[in-house]
Formats: sequence, structure tokens, C-alpha cells
Amino acid sequence: MKRNRPMRIDPIAEAKRQWTNHGWEEASPGMAAYTSIMRVHQLMLSDVEQVLKPLSLSFARYELLRLLAFSREGRMPMSSVVSRLQVHPASVTSIVDRLVLDGYMKRESHPTDGRATMLVITPAGSDICDRATEALNRESFEPFDMPEEDTNALIGILARYRKRAGDFEDPTPKPESLEEF
Repeated sequence: MKRNRPMRIDPIAEAKRQWTNHGWEEASPGMAAYTSIMRVHQLMLSDVEQVLKPLSLSFARYELLRLLAFSREGRMPMSSVVSRLQVHPASVTSIVDRLVLDGYMKRESHPTDGRATMLVITPAGSDICDRATEALNRESFEPFDMPEEDTNALIGILARYRKRAGDFEDPTPKPESLEEF
């Protein structure tokens, strides 16, 4: 969601100033951090959605396909997908319904648990997922306009916040991308 003309002031800095002026000085840094992250989320999601739109994919649909494509056999129990995507089961069901309708995924019975459903990426799903990944890499991820040092610092700051919030535990051994945090 890049603007044609930038705003003359940073509205979040102005909100922080107003927060302070209204006696909420202790809360103003947190408000500014939350609001900044939410605004960046809007900007990044808009960018990613624009790249995926010609492929008739949303980021949520792409993310589910990429998760399955990364799995060893292109299949995963629905409960594992819900856990890894960290979204409500009803949301995953809705996404899966659309991907099944489009022929990008299918449901199968779990081989050992009669109550569970396996989600399986189809060849068409693998193809669209690879095309989407190439487009995202080319148009969003590779041209990410931030110095590497800042990018690494940002990833570390956000990872520490997520860890303190209970989003994940340190794996053993730590992946290289989290070694320094």
C-alpha cells in the first residue's frame, strides 16, 4: 500500500505526542510500537496480496500451500496445519475448502487416526505455489528495502518479543536464523 504522496507528518509520531500530552506518557512508547507494527503489517500484507492477486491467491491460501509444499510428502494432518499457521480451525477449514475447490489441495483420511483429516497438496497446488513463491521472491522479498544489519536487528527484536509472548520455544538445536538471539 505504497502512497503516491507521503503524508507531511508521521501520524504515529503525532499520536505518540498526543498520548504524552494527554497524560499517558508511560503508555506512549508501547502505543507507538503497537501502532507502528500494525501499520507495517498493513503495508506488507498489501504488497504481498498485490503480488499474489494475478495468481488468484491470498496470502493465507499461499501460506497453507507453502506449508504443505515444505512437508516431506506434501501432506499434513489438519490439526498440525492449524497449529503451525496459528489460526482458528474454522479459518483453516474455509481456506482449505477454497483450495480444494480450485484443485490445489485434497482431503484424505488419516492412515492411523479415523477421526483426523490429512491435507494433501495436488500437482496443480505445487505448481501455483512455486509460481507464487517465485513472484514473491522477485517482487517483494528480494527487493526488501532495508539494510541487512537493520533487517537482522528487526528479525531479532520481533523474535524476542514473540518468544516472550509465548509464541514459540527455542528448538534444540537452534536454527541458524535464531542463533544470535
